Amino acid sequence: MAPARLVRPAMEFRDSYRALVAEIASRGEPFVPFPLGFPNENFDALLAQLAACAQGIGIPEGFVAHSTFWLVAGGEVVGVSNLRHRLTDSLRIEGGHIGYGVRPSARGRGHGTRILALTLVEAAKLAIPRALLTCAKANLASRAVIRANGGVFQDEAFLEPRGEVVQRWWVPTGAS
Repeated sequence: MAPARLVRPAMEFRDSYRALVAEIASRGEPFVPFPLGFPNENFDALLAQLAACAQGIGIPEGFVAHSTFWLVAGGEVVGVSNLRHRLTDSLRIEGGHIGYGVRPSARGRGHGTRILALTLVEAAKLAIPRALLTCAKANLASRAVIRANGGVFQDEAFLEPRGEVVQRWWVPTGAS
């Protein structure tokens, strides 16, 4: 089987994407990255919204342009990543440049490491030399993925509203 590939959101993956979102929702997990929470009943509208966000069009106050990618393996969407094109003060604390998530039934197969590696290539195309990633200290799987991609630990902080410790990591993208 060919290795999983990173694609821009497309109509051909509508059913698979919807199944991924439904699987996450059925487990009561948060939608990470956040575009998973965008309405998808009108799929053409979702694709248009994601394309506009990548251009910085129609994004809410305090947000930045951001590109969404899907990791496809065996014709199925197994992961989603979101690349913020620049950092805000808020993203420097939590969120960083890249957020990603893997479909629950596809976890433990290296998809997290692959989606982050491929999204780092996209960050390099935007001339981001190193990407900031954040994760809950308790999320051992995410920490392992970040480390596997060359992540260098910066620090951690307790976030009052969430009641958890969040770690910040810098990961090289290969951009010069």
